[in-house]
Amino acid sequence: MAQIIVLIVAVALITGIVWWFFGKHEQSSEQAAVANDQQTATVVVQGGYSPEEVVLKKGIPATVNFNMKDSTACLSHVVFDKLGVNKDLTKQPVTSIKIPTDKAGEYNFACGMDMFHGKVVVK
Repeated sequence: MAQIIVLIVAVALITGIVWWFFGKHEQSSEQAAVANDQQTATVVVQGGYSPEEVVLKKGIPATVNFNMKDSTACLSHVVFDKLGVNKDLTKQPVTSIKIPTDKAGEYNFACGMDMFHGKVVVK
């Protein structure tokens, strides 16, 4: 009987791991709010990034605010390789990052350990 229980638990764990790494996960996306010729978006940092994708309008100055709600070491930094940005999110509750919107493109960001990802899309 114990062997059957161990087998069931092992199959459930393997199924969970396969789903986590290979399953199709929906990505949350949000359009930035535009007011007074400025656009802003907020990304909540708690167990990952929410939303994972921020959409900005081309040609309107933009700021993405990272609202830190998780003190996990991995999520303590946000890195935009293309922009040369590596910000410590633990110094204040909300960290603002200016995003260039002069041309369309994508700017990927990740945590300091490159485990959690997101992107900013300029359209």
